[in-house]
Amino acid sequence: METREDAAVPLSFELNGETVAVRAAPAARLLDVLRGPCGRTGTKEGCGEGECGACSVLVDGRVVNACLYAALDVEGCRVTTIEGLHDGAGGPSALQRAFVTLGGTQCGFCTPGMIVAAEALLAANPDPAADDIRGALRGNLCRCTGYVQIVEAVRSAAAARRAGADAARAAAGAPS
Repeated sequence: METREDAAVPLSFELNGETVAVRAAPAARLLDVLRGPCGRTGTKEGCGEGECGACSVLVDGRVVNACLYAALDVEGCRVTTIEGLHDGAGGPSALQRAFVTLGGTQCGFCTPGMIVAAEALLAANPDPAADDIRGALRGNLCRCTGYVQIVEAVRSAAAARRAGADAARAAAGAPS
């Protein structure tokens, strides 16, 4: 008789910049693989129905709900969780620091998903208006903040990134 573990198949993908190889059941959700064998518990399960965004991760740069995403569909893909977002030296990113500094974290449960979704927005639009931010975060629910601090945090991080990019261009002698 075949057990669930026997039915598991090999799965290989890039997780936060490193290649991982695990075994996953054919019906496994990406969320379960991330939190289980991959040990990335920053990705949270809220509703389990794709409504709250607490489980948001990036798959090849696109925001997905890991609670609805089939684990086997990430074969060969690049997956980024909250643990993969940092300042390049392993410290908190400008976006993460802005969330903390401006009070966009509150209880913290929705924060990883919010930050991941905001990261995708800033990668596509380095100077988003408040309405752009609200639109990008519409799939993420927060019961604590009322979103004002979250929008402020994303705007602040965007400004910090632009200032950093301008400074880097100036240091390289390129026009800004």
